[in-house]
Amino acid sequence: MKTKWILSIITTVLLLALVNPVFAAEERELKDELIYDVLVDRYFNKKINNDYEVNALDPAAFNGGDFDGMASELLFAKEMGFTALSIGPVFSTATYDGKTVKDYTKFERHFGTEEEFQTLVDEIHNQEMKVIVDIPTQQVSADHVWAVENPEWFTENEDGSLALDTANTEVQEALIATFVEFSEAYQVDGFRLQDADKLDAAFVSDFSKAIKEVRDSYILSDQEMADSGAFDAVVVPGVEKTLRAAYKNFDQDMTDVTTIMEQSKNNLIQVDSLTGSRFTADIVAENGFPPTRWTLLLTQLLTMPGIPVVQYGSESAMNGTELDESHQILDMAVDKELVDHITNLTSLRNSSEALRTGELEVLHDEDGWLVYKRSNNEESWIVAINNASSTKSINLSADVIGQGQELRGLFESDIIRQGDNGDYRITQDREIAEVFHVTEESKLNSAYIATLVVMYVVFMMFLWFVWRKGKQRKADAAKQSTVEKNPK
Repeated sequence: MKTKWILSIITTVLLLALVNPVFAAEERELKDELIYDVLVDRYFNKKINNDYEVNALDPAAFNGGDFDGMASELLFAKEMGFTALSIGPVFSTATYDGKTVKDYTKFERHFGTEEEFQTLVDEIHNQEMKVIVDIPTQQVSADHVWAVENPEWFTENEDGSLALDTANTEVQEALIATFVEFSEAYQVDGFRLQDADKLDAAFVSDFSKAIKEVRDSYILSDQEMADSGAFDAVVVPGVEKTLRAAYKNFDQDMTDVTTIMEQSKNNLIQVDSLTGSRFTADIVAENGFPPTRWTLLLTQLLTMPGIPVVQYGSESAMNGTELDESHQILDMAVDKELVDHITNLTSLRNSSEALRTGELEVLHDEDGWLVYKRSNNEESWIVAINNASSTKSINLSADVIGQGQELRGLFESDIIRQGDNGDYRITQDREIAEVFHVTEESKLNSAYIATLVVMYVVFMMFLWFVWRKGKQRKADAAKQSTVEKNPK
């Protein structure tokens, strides 16, 4: 096991050396991002002077996470390879998740001050990451400051919260003015509009235009919806349901996964959201083993077309069937198995343009086994995910791989070369995911072998010479000792 682990690490380093280097935050486009989705309150509690009536034992209460805590522990997300943090709403709110906004012009006192928020943004940027802030508009507090002066801007929801009418011109102007000022002041890199499917499309377009005049920013949807062109990216319709259904157990139909992959390019893909149950709950309901199921699904998510959004706690297989139990405190001292798997995949994706934005070719999607190719003009990868209950094999032709190539596995350290029939045969055990890099077949060079032989002979001669010298020294020392004991 230790040998296999060492070989896997060496293979990973070699593979990453073969692909393009990671580039700086200012050079990245949205299609290149890997987004880690978090809530300030559930990340890390560093300061106690803002712990107003905090109760870490009550999942529905504020648990104490704050801006300073997030700033101090950014390496947790950074080292997993994420390039952007979506930190949820940060405004004055009645609830820990920030949705029940009271005032867009003030920070939630549990989270921290203006200065502490700016420090957080600066620290995220120092780590070459981007920061995205959520804007709730459809479930704000009945005590929202705008509701006092302009009650006609709102409609009441069944739960007593209020929804802003984003088709109202005055509402549009107020929201745009507020967040233009916010963007100018704090230099965040984007906004995610909550309950995006309920917003007026014209408002979203005007909002996006105004924000982008301040600085280049991402305007994202949080909902599965058709792409109207108003957002820079929306969540692909059906992506959560499809991926969760396919990977919650083995021997599942993968046909719908293929369909999703063909629709996901340049849009957001995720398997959880912070609005309901976690994927782990699906696994437990099927009596499955979460680490195995998550390993397969994360391989799928981080190698398929699209912009991955990974919810905090995925690296620990966080469970929960409903709010607020699905918003547990982030555990940074988790078993590193999934953390390492995520890190390997994100490192690969961050370094490979083909895995981020390359072409997709599905090679096999039957019997719980999915095999696909990601490629561009510079590089090619084969992703094989055996979500079946038995070992699977497939022959890939030279038309797919090329002549004289080899497939180098990232995780299982397999090397597959062209057979006598011209095909490349992949054999994969059950519930195993592998990512193969297609490279030119490495051949032993006769001159290189001759050099190794010469070096070996020289080394052996050196050892013999050292041995002889040592033996001679011992003999001379013994002779000298004899002379000293028996002087003439």
